[in-house]
Amino acid sequence: MTTAPERTADLYPTRGTTEVSTPRQDPVVWAMPDGEWAQGPIDHADLTGYERDGFLTVDQLITPDEVATYRAELDRLVSDPAIRADERSIIEPKSQDVRSVFEVHKISEVFAKLVSDPRVVGRARQILGSEVYVHQSRINVKPGFGASGFYWHSDFETWHAEDGLPNMRTVSVSIALTENYDTNGGLMIMPGSHKTFLGCAGATPKDNYKKSLQMQDAGTPSDEALTKLADAHGIRLFTGKAGAATWFDCNCMHGSGDNITPYPRSNVFIVFNSMDNPATDPFAAPVPRPEFIGARPPFTPVR
Repeated sequence: MTTAPERTADLYPTRGTTEVSTPRQDPVVWAMPDGEWAQGPIDHADLTGYERDGFLTVDQLITPDEVATYRAELDRLVSDPAIRADERSIIEPKSQDVRSVFEVHKISEVFAKLVSDPRVVGRARQILGSEVYVHQSRINVKPGFGASGFYWHSDFETWHAEDGLPNMRTVSVSIALTENYDTNGGLMIMPGSHKTFLGCAGATPKDNYKKSLQMQDAGTPSDEALTKLADAHGIRLFTGKAGAATWFDCNCMHGSGDNITPYPRSNVFIVFNSMDNPATDPFAAPVPRPEFIGARPPFTPVR
């Protein structure tokens, strides 16, 4: 339960000529000014598990009626021609279906209310030990019959390199709006991988986000590094009913497979960053990504 050292340099080098492994320099669960973990919806045992593994699950964060409300809003958004034409919508290259819609907490009042729900933002404040703002939000549709997956990566590697987040004081929540089977491209995490930062090799291409949101390339670990992490930590596949949620640390090595089943895997994904960890200039990119992908100042805490 310690606070992070004052940042005087880039703590997590990446996108250089070679792959670099760096021990985590930041807490996982951040302490309050009094040195204790914050009180909130997460009990101490689950918070300890989160610190150890880098994730925690809630079997039913939202009710079936709420799931129906959010599913209906997701369906409305992805079927709206104006939303589809918006740059915040990412299209599957093969099927031309909508894959993701970003910044949904600004597009939709329904999802804005979910972001500020105490069951959601309360857990973020507790883990990060501070007030928080939304660094990113999106809905992921992942339709059946061929939706492509997300290759193994650490979100923090991208958010550090391309958005300028200086420290690992960021947490994501994925709330399932459809059932997650073990066959329809569910989330996979390597437990404990959040304790090591893997700086990837290779420079950041111009406008990298336009490609990476469809298929990750820059910021992708080598096969050798992924094998070592998997051998050390194993791989956990997350399944569960609609309404379940998975909270995971920004530096977890994670990914998901293609969905070749008839069953879509839709979720709402919210990234909370500490107000004490605001985005600065990118650490390994010429310019920041657009604001709809990674928030830029000024930052407003979630109320």
